[in-house]
Amino acid sequence: MFEAEVRVELKKGVADPEGKNTKKALDLLGFDKVLEVKTSKFFTITLDTNSEDEAKAMMDDMCVKLLSNPVIHIPLINIKEV
Repeated sequence: MFEAEVRVELKKGVADPEGKNTKKALDLLGFDKVLEVKTSKFFTITLDTNSEDEAKAMMDDMCVKLLSNPVIHIPLINIKEV
């Protein structure tokens, strides 16, 4: 069995309105040393397979089909045996 951790980030140059609004709110709360806020999504997925290669292939497929949009996102995948 394997566990995959997937962090989906926006590609450089893609607008991040949620990050900008969060930074603005932090500024209003007095956190004036915050230079930038970037948002990302994080998934933890447990896979019923004994093959790390199969786990990697499954995660790549999931990222393309559902977890990320290849036009604007970069999925960062970490797989470990559990």
